[in-house]
Amino acid sequence: MFIIDLNYIVPLEEVDKYMAPHVEHLEKYYDKGIFVIWGRKEPRTGGIILALAATKQEIEKIITEDPFHIHGLAEITVTEFLTSKYRPELKGILGL
Repeated sequence: MFIIDLNYIVPLEEVDKYMAPHVEHLEKYYDKGIFVIWGRKEPRTGGIILALAATKQEIEKIITEDPFHIHGLAEITVTEFLTSKYRPELKGILGL
């Protein structure tokens, strides 16, 4: 499992210009079962994506397709973590 952390490095006006294509990117990988949860940070300084993939390299490749990456709008970091405990009702949802 991976946490993808986006931190905007440009004004929000620039980010908003690419929000629709960014959401299309998110939806594409949601439909493939890779992105399972995402949302904006509060205050609005970026976003978080929870992802399932076999390798960190797979996630890094997917990030290269994100308009926020392509246009240099956000610094993006990927953290892999091994699930130790989770709510039982999330087992099927998160592919655990």
